[in-house]
Amino acid sequence: MNNQLENYNPSGIAEMNGNILGLPFDYKSANLIIFAVPWEVTVSYGAGTANAPQRILDASRQIDLFDFDHPNGWKQGIFMVEIPQNILDKNHYYRQEAAKIIQRQAEGKQLTDTPDLTSTLTAINQAGEQVNQWLFTQCQTAINQGKKVAVIGGDHSSPLGYFQALSHKYNDFGILHIDAHADLRNGYEGFEFSHASIMFNAIKIPQISKLVQVGLRDICEDEVQIINESNGRIIAYYDPAIKQQLYSGKTWLDLCQDIIHHLPENVYISFDVDGLDPKLCPNTGTPVPGGLELEQTYFLFRELVNSGRKIIGFDLCEVGDAEWDGNVGARIVYKLANLLDLSQQTS
Repeated sequence: MNNQLENYNPSGIAEMNGNILGLPFDYKSANLIIFAVPWEVTVSYGAGTANAPQRILDASRQIDLFDFDHPNGWKQGIFMVEIPQNILDKNHYYRQEAAKIIQRQAEGKQLTDTPDLTSTLTAINQAGEQVNQWLFTQCQTAINQGKKVAVIGGDHSSPLGYFQALSHKYNDFGILHIDAHADLRNGYEGFEFSHASIMFNAIKIPQISKLVQVGLRDICEDEVQIINESNGRIIAYYDPAIKQQLYSGKTWLDLCQDIIHHLPENVYISFDVDGLDPKLCPNTGTPVPGGLELEQTYFLFRELVNSGRKIIGFDLCEVGDAEWDGNVGARIVYKLANLLDLSQQTS
């Protein structure tokens, strides 16, 4: 690997070597390990995000490695573990099973009606728990070896096992959550590990002291109540309010600094691409008009680094199964990888 790195030309054509960006690293030599979680069993609108890791991997080879924030960021060593085919296969099976439950509920019928679907729901929840446990084990193993970790979903239920692994390393960390949705539903549609329940499950983890949500614009009354009754543990920056302040003359810098001051020293970034304007990832699972520009989120993350806080990990979820979405997703992954490394150096 050392010889390969010595002969590596970062301005050359990316090799089809199975690694993200065509980088010449393996698990042992990399500092950042990326796990793919091709799982979207509970999606209730558009499907396809289970194929996002492959889309992102394919698109990543078209990205030039020079990064304006961290020109040599690639040298940290980035390795994407092979996409687990067994999880993708299980996803296809349980996705079809979940569709039966979603359809039953849409018809206003009970799961206990004929045919009884209660055992199907139990099996889906158990499968979700198994994926969480698998990811927890993978992440904890990497963390124990001194490596940083990132996750590419799948839907937004994907990173829960990683949250749990981080809670074994950090006594106190915050989540900076980019999303159109609050994801604070309790077992949405009966699915304990629903994509709409990831942050409800996250705040069960006591080590997560703050959840700061940015870009919310599609939210239910129960979620607003959870935010309002969280005693400041959850801070919401709703997209309409963000736009109102910007249109009234407040700068994005001022808003970003306000957002960041709520966060503790160690910060995890959970990035659902539907937090962005849908033109950027139009094939995401649940697109919502409005949202952030990509450069706005980068500006926010830069300010996070400039504040002296440390990015301890990240996930990117809900990227659609399309070439353009994969292109945008790959660029987000690379930018977050570089900012994570930069924050570790400057903090």
